[in-house]
Amino acid sequence: MDSLLHDWPEPVVAVQSIAESGATLIPNKYVKPAADRPTVPGSSAGRELSIPIIDLGKLAGGVVDCRAVIRAISDACRDWGFFQVVNHGVDMEVVRAVLGVWREFFKLPMEEKKKLANSPRTYEGYGSRLGVEKDSSLDWGDYFYLHLLPHCIKNFDKWPTVPGACREITEEYGRQMVTLCETVMKVLSMSLGFDVGFLKEKFGGEEIGACMRVNYYPKCPQPELTLGLSAHSDPGGLTVLLADDRVPGLQVRKGNDWVTVNPIPGALIINVGDQIQVLSNATYKSVEHRVVVNESEERLSIAFFYNPKSDLPLEPVKELITQERPQLYRAMTFNEYRLYIRKKGPSGKTQVESLKAM
Repeated sequence: MDSLLHDWPEPVVAVQSIAESGATLIPNKYVKPAADRPTVPGSSAGRELSIPIIDLGKLAGGVVDCRAVIRAISDACRDWGFFQVVNHGVDMEVVRAVLGVWREFFKLPMEEKKKLANSPRTYEGYGSRLGVEKDSSLDWGDYFYLHLLPHCIKNFDKWPTVPGACREITEEYGRQMVTLCETVMKVLSMSLGFDVGFLKEKFGGEEIGACMRVNYYPKCPQPELTLGLSAHSDPGGLTVLLADDRVPGLQVRKGNDWVTVNPIPGALIINVGDQIQVLSNATYKSVEHRVVVNESEERLSIAFFYNPKSDLPLEPVKELITQERPQLYRAMTFNEYRLYIRKKGPSGKTQVESLKAM
């Protein structure tokens, strides 16, 4: 792997430790350029728009209901890139349990969490920054990143042993997330005019990748100057976000506006990533999103990523290439693709745009 990814360019400081120090000003490295800061109240950012809400339970209904759900998801992926799902089949006891064990983890003493500190080689473990460029602007958030699939790269040495049930609960949550993503991939396949297993096969069949990032956003004394996570589109296939429904933080770009997502209790938020945009020849588009932070409330969310086989070259499927819509992107493996993210960190949609065929 690239030699730049062997270690972080500067000592990593946990944002939680800064927040708990009582500081009234954030360090300069967390201050965003004026154009990237959360917009002041009263502007168009966060205006009253909302991402679609879709009842997945209706897929098990009659033909009319099933077709309506397929159309709703297709429209959401064309118009928003994001949607919330209810009646999604994920066990709510497991949802509550996974949120509980990870909240406990982030309450552990800092020295315990740092025993699982990560590196840019895999990101697996406890961390506080993404890109490896020196002196880059940092985000106001900590995270824990882990691999779930394929099993051969899962490193239990990087998984917490405290709380005691963390491993078991996280694995069960991951299994249910895979099932949900497979359902959505079937819907997207049908909506594009293919058999139900088409997109999963393009992703590598049973050799897909899955990983998870638990995001912890501490209270911030100057939330107007920074972001919990800078604007970006997700590099993989599908993302399922379990958001904190008490404290909104996710914002989705809609044209020139940033729309605040208000999570419905019990719902999950799904968005398409760059690899779906590439495979669909931009029929479906990944969309920039970011996270704002809060002065009075901490926030925790869990992002599950469903990704293609890492060494499989992906490019637009030939059936979606026409004279009117030529091939938009060149082929690249997911391993090659995510190296860009590891070097640069969150950076809008610059990576997928760099894939455009000449």
